[in-house]
Amino acid sequence: MQIQRRRLMKKEIFLCAISNISSGSCSEDCGFCTQSAKHHANIQRYRYKEINEIVNEAKNAKINGAVGFCLVTSGLGLDDKKLSFVCKAAEAVKKEVKELSIIACNGTANLEQLKTLKNAGVDLYNHNLESSKEYYSNLCTTHSWQERYETCLHVKEANLKLVSGGIFGLGESSDDRVSFIKSIKSLDPFTMPLNFFHPNPALPIKANPMDENEAISIIKYVRSELPDTRLMVAGGREITFKTKQSQIFDAGANSIVIGNYLTTAGAEPNKDIQMIKNTGYKIATYCNA
Repeated sequence: MQIQRRRLMKKEIFLCAISNISSGSCSEDCGFCTQSAKHHANIQRYRYKEINEIVNEAKNAKINGAVGFCLVTSGLGLDDKKLSFVCKAAEAVKKEVKELSIIACNGTANLEQLKTLKNAGVDLYNHNLESSKEYYSNLCTTHSWQERYETCLHVKEANLKLVSGGIFGLGESSDDRVSFIKSIKSLDPFTMPLNFFHPNPALPIKANPMDENEAISIIKYVRSELPDTRLMVAGGREITFKTKQSQIFDAGANSIVIGNYLTTAGAEPNKDIQMIKNTGYKIATYCNA
C-alpha cells in the first residue's frame, strides 16, 4: 500500500487554494506574519468575507484544478462566533462545490471545536508549528509553541486529517530545522506545508533571501524524513525558487498552493498548471482525504 502511494505521489501533483475569510485582526505578535495588527502592515483588513464570495472562490479554485480549499481566519484561535462562521462557510462550499476537500486554518482549537468543524464538513485542519520548539520564542511572545503542538494532537483526536508545517528562512539554525522536522515527523501529518519567508517592510524579521539550491535541499531532506507525507510548497515559492520552481517536484514536493496567498499575490493558476505539465507530472483530480 505504501509503495503504491509513493508511486502516486511521484506522478501526481495536488493543487490547493486559499481563501482568507477573515483578515488582519490578529492581536498576536508573530514576527513573520502580516496579519498581526501589531505590525501595521499595509494589507486588506476585514472581519468576515461574504459567504457567497467564499463559495465563488471555491468554484474558481475547482475550475483551476484545486482539490483542496482552505478557509483561513486571522487571530489566535476559535471562539463561538468564528467557529459558527467557519462552519457556515464550509457547509456552503460543500453544498455548491462537489469533490473539493475543505481545509480549515483557524489557529488554536480544542477537541470539541474541531469535532464541530468536522461535523460541518471540514476534512482537514491546518495548524503549523512554524519552527522548532527551541527557536519559537524568538518569533512570537504572545503564545507558546506547545499550544500549537497540542492543537495538532487535538486535530488527530477529532479524526480530522492534519496539515502541519512551517516557515524556513526566519533566521533559524540548521539544528533548529532538524528539530522542527523531527517534531513534524512525530505528528505524522497528512500534509506538510513548506513555506519560505516572504519579507515585508512592516515585519520585525528582515529579509534574508535563501538561495534556491538551499531551498531545494530542504525539500529533499524533508522528503527523506517524511517519505509518505504530502509535501506542499506554499508561501514564498515564487520569490524563493524563481526560475527553478519546477525543480521542487523532483526534490520531493507533490503539492502546491495555486493563486494568491493570505496577503501576497501568487502566480496565475494557468501558469503553474503549465509548469507542472511541462515537467511531465499530472494534476491530481482527487484529494484522498
